[in-house]
Amino acid sequence: MRILLTGGTGLIGRALCRFWRARGDEVLVWSRQSARVAALCSGAQGIADLAALGKAEHFDAVVNLAGAPIADARWTAARRETLWNSRVLLTRRLVDWMLQLQRPPAVLLSASAVGWWGDAGERVLDESSPAGVPDFGSTLCAAWEAEALRAREAGVRVLLLRIAAVLAAEGGMLQRLLPPFRLGLGARLGSGQQWMPWIHIDDVVACADFLLQHADCAGVFAACAPHPVRNAEFTQALARAVRRPALLAVPAWALRLALGEMAVLLLGSQRVQPVRTLQAGYRFQQPELEAALAQLLRR
Repeated sequence: MRILLTGGTGLIGRALCRFWRARGDEVLVWSRQSARVAALCSGAQGIADLAALGKAEHFDAVVNLAGAPIADARWTAARRETLWNSRVLLTRRLVDWMLQLQRPPAVLLSASAVGWWGDAGERVLDESSPAGVPDFGSTLCAAWEAEALRAREAGVRVLLLRIAAVLAAEGGMLQRLLPPFRLGLGARLGSGQQWMPWIHIDDVVACADFLLQHADCAGVFAACAPHPVRNAEFTQALARAVRRPALLAVPAWALRLALGEMAVLLLGSQRVQPVRTLQAGYRFQQPELEAALAQLLRR
């Protein structure tokens, strides 16, 4: 395949580049860090501007993972603008470019997040479920997906991949959590009863590629393991994996005071089941949390 990728220098993008390049696919990465793409993305070609690609350019697939990290800074007005521009406006530019091509790609896979559902409490969710209590994150995801769906105007098959918290050995959430947990300072968040969907990095890569390869797949798919856990369960599982206790708790009020509205990322609850993903025929490599953590820590 010939693939155009945005967000290629991020955690998921780098993993996808390794996978595709090892298979022999051609990958072009649209990135502000285009000069560093070859080094960061397993030898993929970097481009700084879509204008460098002519209207006769053809790709088999476009994969859109772009977006500034949502949890790296408090959601001030300036940070919200950055998050909006890096997702919604960038996707608008990407789709506008696709609509001008003489031969549009067959498929667009555009990332979103389980945050689309907002705080849904105890409700069991799947890809057909309506959103829960709205917040900035859910509004952002909805606008992000709406821009991607415009590609259908050109007959492009559109996949919307709502990704859970990604567990990986080389970055992401686990990299932040391991230092305090290894010191015995692991703590549940708030009551710990909120549902916490998760996914192993290998399953993000394999699931994305599976959906691209199956022409009968379109619409929303949940990229999350079929066995979500509560935050308290996750806390204890990670503590056991590093052979340390986790006796502490961070009160919900303290998180809201420190993080403002962004605290919903830690306290919100999404009990998501990847029903359409499983019905499509994808089988998870790491469906169980404890086995996934053990495999990643061995890396």
